[in-house]
Amino acid sequence: MNTTIQIDKSVAESLKSIREYPRQTYNELIQKMIVTHKAVRERNQYDEFLHKIQQQKMQELWDNKEDEAWETA
Repeated sequence: MNTTIQIDKSVAESLKSIREYPRQTYNELIQKMIVTHKAVRERNQYDEFLHKIQQQKMQELWDNKEDEAWETA
């Protein structure tokens, strides 16, 4: 089943310019862009998760009494 969507001519030209081969359809191109977007978003969520875990551990390491004692030595 097909549907019609309206896009600006500049968007159509941009899509045409990023085709991997001349006869690649806009449908194929948009499907690939969706897959890529989902992978990037998933990767970013993973990176944010790691950052939160590291942030807690770094605060644990930096906020300790032994290090603070050296500041006044």
